[in-house]
Amino acid sequence: MSLTLYAHPLASYCWKVLIGLYENAIPFDNVLVDLGDPAAREAFLKLSPMGKMPALRDDARDETVVETSVILDYLDAHYPGPVRFTPIAPDFAWRMRFWDRFFDNYVQTPMQKIIADRIRPEGANKDPYGVQEAYGQLANACDYLESQLADGRTWMLGDFGLAECAAMPALFYADKVQPLEGRWPDCLAYLERLKDRPSVQRVLAEAEPYFKLFPTA
Repeated sequence: MSLTLYAHPLASYCWKVLIGLYENAIPFDNVLVDLGDPAAREAFLKLSPMGKMPALRDDARDETVVETSVILDYLDAHYPGPVRFTPIAPDFAWRMRFWDRFFDNYVQTPMQKIIADRIRPEGANKDPYGVQEAYGQLANACDYLESQLADGRTWMLGDFGLAECAAMPALFYADKVQPLEGRWPDCLAYLERLKDRPSVQRVLAEAEPYFKLFPTA
């Protein structure tokens, strides 16, 4: 098989690419990366020097692609399917990329800050100020998203695309650290629509055995 994705089923950024692959039924091998294993980590760093998952290897084209948005661009270019992740029309393209960056930078980043503080090893200093700041950033992002979803749209830019691949993992885990119910009903409804997609249901099913590793507090 030409494509191999190096990823972990619990990792939010890996979900972003997996959703894209499943949406377009693109054949690929899925290799689970355990960064806690020294040998596996060393092998993965040869593919992704910054150590960030996922990484996509395309043997047919002798290419290794990292960074989630770039991977989805690569799939649009070389493995197109019924879902076009980023529209061709320039004004639709930059708007789609805005929402992709919004979910990655303003939802994922503060959410991951909160989670990272929870899993700091025993004896390491916690960062209560940074966590409080992250909660504020996350709330601000959800406030803005709520205002944008108030027009009744199904997806962020008409059709399911790059924005939704980014939104699903970001909102799913954000809901775990700062519940959407009650305060952000339109954000929650958007998340529920995302969870109804067969591609997302497959990702969640694959992640389910690892949810016990998610730090709840």
